Amino acid sequence: MKEDIKAYNNVLELIGNTPLIKLNRITENLKGNFYAKVEAFNPGHSSKDRIALYIIEDAEKNGILSPGDTIIETTSGNTGFSLAMVSIIKGYNCILAVSSKSSKDKIDMLRSLGAKVYVCPAHVSADDSRSYYSVAKRLHEETKGSVYINQYFNQLNIDTHYLTTGPEIWEQTAGRITHLVACSGTGGTISGVAKYLKEKNPKIRILGVDAFGSVLKKYHETKEFDVKEIYPYRIEGLGKNLIPTATDFDSIDHFMKVTDEESAHTAREIVRKEGLFVGYTSGAVMQAIKQYADENEFDDNSIVVAIFPDHGSRYMSKVFSDEWMNDQGFFDSVNAEEVQKIEFIK
Repeated sequence: MKEDIKAYNNVLELIGNTPLIKLNRITENLKGNFYAKVEAFNPGHSSKDRIALYIIEDAEKNGILSPGDTIIETTSGNTGFSLAMVSIIKGYNCILAVSSKSSKDKIDMLRSLGAKVYVCPAHVSADDSRSYYSVAKRLHEETKGSVYINQYFNQLNIDTHYLTTGPEIWEQTAGRITHLVACSGTGGTISGVAKYLKEKNPKIRILGVDAFGSVLKKYHETKEFDVKEIYPYRIEGLGKNLIPTATDFDSIDHFMKVTDEESAHTAREIVRKEGLFVGYTSGAVMQAIKQYADENEFDDNSIVVAIFPDHGSRYMSKVFSDEWMNDQGFFDSVNAEEVQKIEFIK
């Protein structure tokens, strides 16, 4: 009798159930026990695989999508990649409005997956006709048989992580988690996980990460949308110049802002010290953990889970490029010396 072949039907069956990995060297001087939920282990290398599959399958169940239809979305790159990947398997066309802040690596990946990509200026207001929000809406109106995912204002974004990421973290920590630290862009990840964890244990602290140049932290604290908070910054997939309804601000206990420069260096530090090749936003999360630790947020018994959203390969032309780091003025004298040593060894 022949044994059954042990194989997955397609890459979509690999989405979710990402590993929890203990952080050791990068946290050795911090109080607490630290673990990373490494979303780069999804087949599309980011947490956005989860929402892409869930939202598309929900549309299918409700008769909104049929093979040959078109998926349209606003994205900084990762959601677009995941949507393009799911579209290939399920037989949809994919059109993406992408922020010009997205790395060249991300844009090239989207096009390699057969998506039609419109690159839109990053540093314009959300209601500007050139913004990637406005462009995606216009493309949806002009494209017959299209569905606009609209992740920033889609409740399913939250539901995805409530149903998957939250339960995974609870089970992987045996219910012992005391703190969750996560970036907030659309807010779906942190909100969905927070909802699940708070239902299990209301004492769990939900700690958000925001960028300087974004409005989220101040809005969380004051419920005021302050346009004076908005200015250009470099981190992709973190922070916003609008208030996404996919963010449940009431479930988040606190926000910490991080700088472009420190987050970039910390992303590189994660790679060097932990061997985890993760992206720019993971550096932002780890940088926020350091800052929260400075404010005595954690003690020796804390069980802290950090969500590392994506893979470092998306940032080879940015934070993992010495040339880009130098162009941004991110190399101080010590870092410059380290780079010179590496080049000399080569």
